Amino acid sequence: MRIGIVSDTYLPQVNGVTTVAQRIVKLLAAQGHEPSLVAPRYGGLGELDDSLGARELRIPSVPFPLYPAVRLSLPRAQRVAAFLDAFAPDLIHVHTEGPLGAVGRRYALRRGLPLVTSFHTDFPAYSRQYGLGALEPAVWSWLHWFHPPARLTLTPGTAIRAELARRGIGHATVWGRGVETAAFHPGRRDPSWRRWLAGGDDTVIALHVGRLAREKNLDVLTKAWQLAYKALGQRVTFVVAGEGPYARRIAARLPFVRLLGFLPRQHLARLYACADLCTETCGLVALEAMSSGVPVIAADAGGFRDSVAHGETGLLVSPHEPLAYLEAMIALVRSPARRFALAAAARERALERDIAGEDAELLERYRALIADPESGVQPCAA
Repeated sequence: MRIGIVSDTYLPQVNGVTTVAQRIVKLLAAQGHEPSLVAPRYGGLGELDDSLGARELRIPSVPFPLYPAVRLSLPRAQRVAAFLDAFAPDLIHVHTEGPLGAVGRRYALRRGLPLVTSFHTDFPAYSRQYGLGALEPAVWSWLHWFHPPARLTLTPGTAIRAELARRGIGHATVWGRGVETAAFHPGRRDPSWRRWLAGGDDTVIALHVGRLAREKNLDVLTKAWQLAYKALGQRVTFVVAGEGPYARRIAARLPFVRLLGFLPRQHLARLYACADLCTETCGLVALEAMSSGVPVIAADAGGFRDSVAHGETGLLVSPHEPLAYLEAMIALVRSPARRFALAAAARERALERDIAGEDAELLERYRALIADPESGVQPCAA
């Protein structure tokens, strides 16, 4: 199979979208298929994915004024079309709804190719969190225009899938919520790392991993950790791995927190395994922590309900209540036996969500869409 991947974000930028997109690129190459990639150019080194060789097109991009970490690529439709025509894809998979995604969407429709889209990011919710709630209807209008022509829309959670279906995007399916259980493993626990982080095994390490940005609801977690530090003192070492515009605020408000910045995945896997509990407000990292044998305290909302069984594999708390996070943290810090029981169950739950099954499912869906004459949309000017 020859699969064209189009995304408005990719390496060296690290986020949930790039993690999933790179996973698919590597999967295709490892299984003997041919991927090609259209993605932004960031102006730095190390952007190219060596596994793709010449089958990669980088389009110049500029920072989005309201959120400089997000890049907007110039919609060079003719250049993208020439690149993809030379590659001759069997299917186009568009991962984002930005300018490049729109170009990839149009290319698939005009060439009559099967189109797959992904819904990774809840942009309507982001508009509310950034004080732009008045734009939410317009955002939904854009999404409702963007996704329906696709034969399949992949999204990582059942709650989002249900919302998309409610809004008329009925071909959405859940995919991309698996975890690499061999990479994220309790056996990666390293006593030397624990001593480096906390000074010894008697201190509980509370970890947060993810992009440090406003839309991650980090105000709640920041307040919860302030309260937890007052209540628990030196019994807990607070560690944050990640980077983003919120990092300075965390450093200012939580001077006791160890900010590690960005970590490569192999180091991140070791860090998870060295932690005793992981607190999350949103994101795709909860299952990585669970796979590492770490109980998760997470928001009782969205995709967390698909992963965390409250009281069995972790604890679910009110998303907007710092005191709820505080109470859960105190309960686990004071009860090593409960942490151990949750950790063991979390690992078992993660094993059920290993990526191998999901990967095979995706390849089979690609094959079916390519093989079925009804799967491709008719050429049009959209």
